[in-house]
Amino acid sequence: MLRRLFLPLVLLVLAYALWASADFMEIAAGVALFMFGMLCLEEGFKTFTGGTLESLLRKSTDRLWKSLSFGVVSTTAMQSSSLVSLITVSFVSAEMITLAAGIGIIMGANIGTTTGAWLIAGLGLKVDIAAYAMPGLIFGMLLIMQKSKTLKGFGNLLLGFAFLFLGIHYMKEGFDAFQGNFDLSAYALPGLMGLLVYTLVGMLITVIMQSSHASLLIIITALSAGQVTYENALALAIGANLGSTITIILGALASNLGGKRLAASHVLFNVLTAAVAIVFIGQIAWLVDQGGFLLGIREDDYLLKLALFHTLFNVMGVLLLAPFVQPLSRLLIARITFQKQSAETPLYLYPEALETPETAVNAVRKEVRHLFDNAFGLLAHGVSMKRSVVKSEESLSEAVKYTRKIFPVDVDDVYEDKIKSLHSDIVDFIAKAQAEESTQKATEELYVLRQASRKLVEAVKGMKHLHKNLSRYGLSTNPAVRERYDLIRLQLARLLRDLHRLLEADSNDVTTLSLDALRVSLEKSSRQLIDELDEMIRHRRLVARVATSIMNDESYVSDISTNLIDAVHTLLLPQLDDDSSSLTLDKQEISQLVDEGAEKTGA
Repeated sequence: MLRRLFLPLVLLVLAYALWASADFMEIAAGVALFMFGMLCLEEGFKTFTGGTLESLLRKSTDRLWKSLSFGVVSTTAMQSSSLVSLITVSFVSAEMITLAAGIGIIMGANIGTTTGAWLIAGLGLKVDIAAYAMPGLIFGMLLIMQKSKTLKGFGNLLLGFAFLFLGIHYMKEGFDAFQGNFDLSAYALPGLMGLLVYTLVGMLITVIMQSSHASLLIIITALSAGQVTYENALALAIGANLGSTITIILGALASNLGGKRLAASHVLFNVLTAAVAIVFIGQIAWLVDQGGFLLGIREDDYLLKLALFHTLFNVMGVLLLAPFVQPLSRLLIARITFQKQSAETPLYLYPEALETPETAVNAVRKEVRHLFDNAFGLLAHGVSMKRSVVKSEESLSEAVKYTRKIFPVDVDDVYEDKIKSLHSDIVDFIAKAQAEESTQKATEELYVLRQASRKLVEAVKGMKHLHKNLSRYGLSTNPAVRERYDLIRLQLARLLRDLHRLLEADSNDVTTLSLDALRVSLEKSSRQLIDELDEMIRHRRLVARVATSIMNDESYVSDISTNLIDAVHTLLLPQLDDDSSSLTLDKQEISQLVDEGAEKTGA
């Protein structure tokens, strides 16, 4: 109820403030233009993230210094820590980079975001920056109206910078006018109380703005107009850093496990940095004075000194936490875990994964693997084998031979709950991913993964039919019938074990030949079973009715096996080199190999 009333209440208060004060309206318009400029910049940079930024990000994860550098450089270039954070969260959530690498990038982004303070303090408030905005608006609007995606991207970038400049200009004008009517500096608080109160105010501004860049703009322009003291501005800057953690916490509520862990690391980093800054505020201020002297900053140039302070305490936080990134990563992985949930719940299909084509594809691939695990368990139980036994080194022949009961499995119920529902989630997510800006490669990969998901569904549907006869004939008193169904169970159990081992194997040990060997083995087993059935029928060891059931069941096993192998082949594609993956044997070639093997055996 309170959440529903919050936005209308804020809008009413804001509307009254705009009506009551023209100066406040100018300040608010400046903030709005600045934030809109940031949104335009994000859209513009997203146009050019169809692989380049993601590729750079993945290459920047094997060393902490690379992760930090990527965070600093990308945030400085884009002037948007939120875009860098979103892409980082999506990569961590999709398990394309490690949590430790993500922590390094977020730490670097915190340093990169301080460049915005230097831009505003050093240029935005000392030059008629609005004059530079006008050409950007004109050319940006012309470009954004073009059909070319690239030109639209450049147009968004130009509009973004133009609106940033206009926002800074109107903020400055508004605070200058505001100074003549109302002096906020009269409410300045010295000492520890002022430090704590203004830190809280800085947090609240950032929570409302949902942008630390916008908060810094307000702080710097207020300082330039004399509305806040230098000491209180330092506290506001600390609060702005803390406030950004609230934004990430809210975003992480709907995130998956990787996103929650990364958000927790960001909170720890910012809280630690703020705590150090508050405790050692005097010493850091002294460092700012000394650093300002070395950099040629005038003693009374509080704007640049504020920017230097903002950079110094963020760098200090990185220096303090950097040695503990790996231990922190292990701690977060150990402490923040999944709550016990049903197997059909998607584990990777979260909104963050839609941020880039690569993370969307990777999330779907992992979810199809999750679907395979669900199907694996159901199929293992369908042939009355425990999942643990199939995955172990135990003799499957012995396990089948000494089976004393056929597991009662409600295949229809399990299919609906753990297979069909998850397949539907995968199809729905792929549809959302295809509606986003994508690449041809990603679109093709998503199509293949959707087919793999469907093949797993078809494999489970085959078990629905097979399990009926297994329940009826699996423990038959007729040795010939029991033997045939034991072979069917053994064939499927062996295939499940082999596929599991391929998925768990080192990428260098997996080739297309591994899957082709399974296809050839499947064809041999199928032919052998049919030949033996024909012989049993001729010698009256089986009645025709039971033999027909066995033949039908062998057909189900063949279809189940083919669908499983095809699905696993899709899951293994990233590990297979392009040359070997194109050499997969077709049905005719497999049949020919089996024929040649039979001729040699006969000879």
